[in-house]
Amino acid sequence: MNVPQLDLTRQYAAIEAEVEAAVRRVLRGGRFILGAEGEAFEAECRAALDVEHAIGVGSGSDALRLVLVALGIGPGDEVVTSAFSFVASATAILHVGARPVFADVDPATLALDPDRAAAAITGRTRALLPVHLYGLPAAMGPLRAVAEPHGLALLEDAAQAFGATLGGRAAGGLGTAAAFSFYPTKNLGACGDAGLVTTRDPDLAARLRRLRNHGQVQKYDHVELGWTSRLDELQAAILRVKLRHLEAWTAARRRIARRYAEGLGGLPLVLPSERPGARHVYHQYTVRTPRRDALAKHLADAGIGTACHYPQPIPGQPLFRSLGYDAAAYPTAWAAAQTVLSLPCFPELTDPEADAVVASIRAFFEGDPACESSSRA
Repeated sequence: MNVPQLDLTRQYAAIEAEVEAAVRRVLRGGRFILGAEGEAFEAECRAALDVEHAIGVGSGSDALRLVLVALGIGPGDEVVTSAFSFVASATAILHVGARPVFADVDPATLALDPDRAAAAITGRTRALLPVHLYGLPAAMGPLRAVAEPHGLALLEDAAQAFGATLGGRAAGGLGTAAAFSFYPTKNLGACGDAGLVTTRDPDLAARLRRLRNHGQVQKYDHVELGWTSRLDELQAAILRVKLRHLEAWTAARRRIARRYAEGLGGLPLVLPSERPGARHVYHQYTVRTPRRDALAKHLADAGIGTACHYPQPIPGQPLFRSLGYDAAAYPTAWAAAQTVLSLPCFPELTDPEADAVVASIRAFFEGDPACESSSRA
């Protein structure tokens, strides 16, 4: 049985008529930027996330960058962020002229460790930027307790966590502001690049709306230097369709995760953890094993797709090494990069396919003498 790590064609097949109707509606209306579809999508996101303000932008990376600019963070400032994530959480800081200060991650969740973040704060720190990695909210309560005494902004990189919750509150409403990505592979994915910033602060929201559109407050009235980063009407219309299905898709992801947890229990694998009081949305179902590469090859030989998110910590990327960062200074992030493996986990994955993944992984561990020895140790 061939099992892809992700197959977006299955999703489209299920909602093809709805998506094409939405696209036709935009094309026939003739309004493609900052129109009714974008306004409606922003309103629907406000309701879904229980936030006062939602601002559509061109990408998740733009969302991160624009919120830093809107907060006045720039040259001479520092932002403490996770050493283990996709690179955009750190490059956004560089883009505004500030310095990323990395902190190591919690061994259980691989999210920013609050104690490590606290130790990284200096007199130049302006914000903490945790990442809701793989769809699980970071430890926002302890991080808030770190940020508030220092007067720091607490920003959420929620790119992988639309629909996740912590303590009954949605990711995106847990800090000063949050950045979402709607890259096509995300749980809520566009048919191209798209992003969103959420906040409860009306002044911050107003500045974000200016910054995404050339610093404009009304047509031909530009009050500051801005950018072109607007969520276009086609993407907004498609995302509105998908948002209606997201809760069912999230339930399917969580069902697959339970099936994996039951089927893979007892093996020498570190399985994803669910933080108490949090709802994991399983953007990725990522396991850990020192034999990651051998397991990935075994699964590939069986026709099962996997992915590595991420094969090196951000400080180990060539860009950051050239700036003097040392990945070895973050041992938990470094260890994670050597062991993480993401299994197929998307809403349309069938039970037989998930069971085939489990069976193949069990065969790998149960048939390898080295793994059997490790399991007994």
